[in-house]
Amino acid sequence: MALDSHLSPQAEASAGQQVLDALIIGAGVAGLYQLHQLRQLGLKVRAFDTASDVGGTWYWNRYPGAKFDSEAYIYQYLFSEDLYKNWSWSSRFPEQPEIERWLGYIADSLDLRRDISFSTTITSAVFDEDRNRWTVTTDKGEDYDTQFLVTCGGMLSAPMADVFPGPDDFKGQIVHTSRWPKEDIDVTGKRVGVVGIGATGIQVIQTIADKVAELKVFVRTPQYVLPMKNPSYGPEEVAAYKARFEELRQTLPNTFTGFEYDFEKQWKDLTPEERRAHLEDCYENGSLKLWLASFGEMFFDPEVSEQVSEFVREKMRARLKDPRLCELLIPTDYGFGTHRVPLEMNYLEVYLRPNVEAVPVRDNPIARITPEGIELADGTRYDLDVIILATGFDAGTGALTRIDIRGRGGRSLREEWGRDIRTTMGLMVHGYPNMFTTAVPLAPSAALCNMTTCLQQQTEWITDAIRTMQEQGKSVIEPTAEGEEAWVRHHDETASANLISKTNSWYLGSNVPGKPRRVLSYTGGVGTYRRKCAEEAAAGYPSFAMA
Repeated sequence: MALDSHLSPQAEASAGQQVLDALIIGAGVAGLYQLHQLRQLGLKVRAFDTASDVGGTWYWNRYPGAKFDSEAYIYQYLFSEDLYKNWSWSSRFPEQPEIERWLGYIADSLDLRRDISFSTTITSAVFDEDRNRWTVTTDKGEDYDTQFLVTCGGMLSAPMADVFPGPDDFKGQIVHTSRWPKEDIDVTGKRVGVVGIGATGIQVIQTIADKVAELKVFVRTPQYVLPMKNPSYGPEEVAAYKARFEELRQTLPNTFTGFEYDFEKQWKDLTPEERRAHLEDCYENGSLKLWLASFGEMFFDPEVSEQVSEFVREKMRARLKDPRLCELLIPTDYGFGTHRVPLEMNYLEVYLRPNVEAVPVRDNPIARITPEGIELADGTRYDLDVIILATGFDAGTGALTRIDIRGRGGRSLREEWGRDIRTTMGLMVHGYPNMFTTAVPLAPSAALCNMTTCLQQQTEWITDAIRTMQEQGKSVIEPTAEGEEAWVRHHDETASANLISKTNSWYLGSNVPGKPRRVLSYTGGVGTYRRKCAEEAAAGYPSFAMA
């Protein structure tokens, strides 16, 4: 039963408007599954994406070396065993083209494309209080009248591209990693500069270093890195992980980070020798296990943090050898795990190549992009043919603040989040009725989660809430001010207890000038968050008002 049957007669759309029950922004991991679920409820629903095809993050991030750093067999939808088992991965951490094909397989298997408008950007969404409906406008001038607005724009989808003056003056090619062209960029034999050494920059650098004539890496913030072990999968390996479907379906949603491994040992319970052995074991796994399943105390206890950090530094020093490179590339002013931890394959060894130079820019920052390349504050210039910006994103909030979203009384989400970033469980925002959100601040999906684990949970919660409204004959849902305040307070109390909140990074929005400081991701754990969301629903949604 479609929800329009519960609306009053004055809920007629204006002339020229197309009427929907639900409109979804985004056709990535969250948007595809949300579309499938809402169609199953009998709603008239349509999804929109700026991209020309499905994939979300895995459509846009096609830069050299882009790949999973969650194991492929856990970065999966788990609502259908057939859907899971009818796709086979070629390796533990596949590359972008294979991931994009997988999301195409999902869309085709569920027949989703017929309800997706591609190459279409949502520019505004305005809530009509008289009719309790949203008017949503696209860049093509189309207007849609919808009861529900569900945002699935992704947590890392708004690139920080215009961070230096002068990009239009550059005579060569300049590109942000998240807007890498389908036709690719040939860097063979060219002078290339990469700005940024986060997870994305590292993947690019390690992939192109042996192809370019010269590689200048502009280094501001050093990163702790872990080596990736990425074996290929044959029939035996594929059969082995597929046989674990039910185990993974039960386990992943309840671990601390939505991965298959979890924090099982405590620092205080082990001898120094046992601690070292456990760290070595996690390190040798060749995954994010050292970060996400070694010792949880490293996020709370500065002494444990320092010892785990020194373990990783030791591993990095053994590979870099050069004292100057060690000083430039190994962190000492923040703890391991308080920033996003990248996986890499021979990344550190790249800096030992004769055609690669690490250029420090922390104390001598990039001043501008010139017609010939990059100029630093002290006037030093680097002539380049290609500039690759791995300069990150306006995480968590950027996907929505780049749309003109207006709720009750004309309030602007862009303006409100410009003052104070608040949500109710990362699922809705007070003042914006019938607008559900995924991968926004104050939920684990904003940063600290295997994304498919958390996005499945959030979209399923949204679907259940709408189903409940159907069953109760309700047409409007909105978080209460008191409910939102309680969640923000709980989120902040949880965050303030750990070292992430004391470290500048994009986890706090520190990379975006003027962005309000708040830990973007819920840090209480994926399993805990899931339980709290389930308890909210089971109690009849006390933090929300339905009418």
